[in-house]
Amino acid sequence: MKYSADIGIIGGTGMYDSGLIENQEKIKIHTPFGSTSDEITIGQCMGIPVAFLPRHGRSHTIPPHLVNSQANIWAFKSLGVSRIIAPSAVGSLQQTLKPGNIVIPNQFLDFTKNRKYTFYNGGLVCHISVADPFCKELSQFAYDSAKKLGYDVHKDKTYVCIEGPRFSTKAESVYFREILHADVIGMTVIPECVLAREAEICYVSISTVTDYDVWSEIPVSSKEIIEVLKKNVERTINLISDIIPVIPNLRNNCGCGNALEGAIV
Repeated sequence: MKYSADIGIIGGTGMYDSGLIENQEKIKIHTPFGSTSDEITIGQCMGIPVAFLPRHGRSHTIPPHLVNSQANIWAFKSLGVSRIIAPSAVGSLQQTLKPGNIVIPNQFLDFTKNRKYTFYNGGLVCHISVADPFCKELSQFAYDSAKKLGYDVHKDKTYVCIEGPRFSTKAESVYFREILHADVIGMTVIPECVLAREAEICYVSISTVTDYDVWSEIPVSSKEIIEVLKKNVERTINLISDIIPVIPNLRNNCGCGNALEGAIV
C-alpha cells in the first residue's frame, strides 16, 4: 500500500501521541540515514492526511542530542509531507515569556556541536539559505490560531538551541539572555528545521514555555514543570487541530518549496 501525508507533526516532550488522528495506522519507514525516532502514525485530521512522529520516541528514550533528524525528515519527505508542525518544550530567557506561554520563533542561534546538519555529505554540496529559518506563512497561521484560542502567544522571537542533554550553567544562561538577547532555549530545533529546509518542507516551531531558565533566581520544582507541561500539551493539541484546516493546498506565500534553487553546487 502506498502511504502519503500532506502535513507532518513532530511531537515534543510530553507529546507522544498526537490525539488528533483518526483511522490510525502505524508504519515503519526505512531510510538511508537509519531508523526514525519511532514508528510513524498515519491517518486523517479533519479529512486531511497527516503523519505523526514522537521526536524522542513514545517512551521518551532518545535524548535530544541523539535524535535522528535526518531519518525523521527524510521519512516525512518520502510520504509527501510539505508542511511540518513541530512542538517542543522550552525554557524562557525573558521575564515576559511566562511558563504556559506559547512562542513562535522566527530566528535561531545554534549552540549545538555534534549533530548531522545536512543531507549533502558528498557528491553534491548544498549551501541552503536559512536567513529566515522558519516558514513565515505557517508561523503566521500558528500565531493567528493561538490568538483566536485565547492563548498567551508571542512571535518574532529567537530560539537558542544548545547541545544538551545537560542544562545551561548560570553563566551561559545569562550570556544567552543579556548578550545575545535570545528569548527561549531548547535542544531540538537544530538540525530539524535546517533539514526541513533542505527537503523543501515548510516548518514551524511551536515552542511552549515550561519554566524560566537558570538565569532566573526563581526556584522551580519538577512537579511544577510537569504540571505546566501537561497543560502545554493540551494547548498544543488544540492549537494544531485549529491550524491544520486553514493550511491551503498550494504554497504560494513562502519560498520553502523552492529552497534548493541556487543552493546546490
